[in-house]
Amino acid sequence: MAAAAAAAASTSMAATAVSTSRFPVRWTTSCSAFPYLPPRLSTSTAFSTSFKKLSESRSTLLQVKASEESPAVDTTELLSDLKEKWDAVENKSTVIVYGGGAIVGVWLASIIIGAINSVPLLPKILELVGLGYTGWFVYRYLLFKSSRKELAEDIESLKKKIAGTE
Repeated sequence: MAAAAAAAASTSMAATAVSTSRFPVRWTTSCSAFPYLPPRLSTSTAFSTSFKKLSESRSTLLQVKASEESPAVDTTELLSDLKEKWDAVENKSTVIVYGGGAIVGVWLASIIIGAINSVPLLPKILELVGLGYTGWFVYRYLLFKSSRKELAEDIESLKKKIAGTE
């Protein structure tokens, strides 16, 4: 009885080791996943000749000539202007620190946005929040004339606070 059980176990292991696919395998020589389409059997050339006539008539309408009036960029003048502006800056180290900080800030924001985008569903939720806020902003500030005036006044007061004239 033990021999029969061992023989049954070995045959079932062999059956699982050599399993065949449930789906029939179809060997094709084509590498494309699209089905083969035969060439179009069109003997009329009316379309192609009308297209040629149309393209010939439009080509004369779409000709654009370059003008000589646009000035060429003079690199020496540009570099001299940049050098003059850099020499006019009194606190160069502050400008370098702010510029480096801006570059690091953009890099850090890019990393954070990439991490947020990798979380499933979170980008779509944030997109819905953005759409909701945009709808509220349009309703609150842009839809009616009185609210547009209020928005303009708020912007002007903010400009005065930033400029320090208030």
